[in-house]
Amino acid sequence: MTSLEILTDRPAVGLDIAHLKKANRTAIALLIMRLSVFLVMLIRTMYRFVRLEQATSLSEYFYSYTGATAGLAYMLAIAEFVLLTAFMLGMAPRITYGIVFLLQAISTFSFHAQYPRLCEPANIQFFAVWPMLAACFALYYLRDLDTLRYSVD
Repeated sequence: MTSLEILTDRPAVGLDIAHLKKANRTAIALLIMRLSVFLVMLIRTMYRFVRLEQATSLSEYFYSYTGATAGLAYMLAIAEFVLLTAFMLGMAPRITYGIVFLLQAISTFSFHAQYPRLCEPANIQFFAVWPMLAACFALYYLRDLDTLRYSVD
């Protein structure tokens, strides 16, 4: 497979330059978006390893999830790290992009109590999850155009 075919998912024979440029720009934009989402979610995942007690108390408060042991919290963080690595590499996009989108949607909607209190300074940060959710949706929706990814062919 040639680099032209990798960038466009089309055979190199009869490929017009205008399509290549458009496909390349789309693929690069989606790659940058995927790496940005990965970075934000990686920091959140690493926070669970570094500040386990606080991460567990935040989960209890926002997600109404109680009874998490340290072992379970570490196992979930490791599973999320593996998922995020596969997501960052673009592996199994229907599955990994979909799960990342679902996780971000759960995070976004779990903050519903903070949204009406917009004027409180501590709550303004909760609105940052909406563009993140939109990016996750765009990546899932446009996953077939995200051609700059690791492939096991």
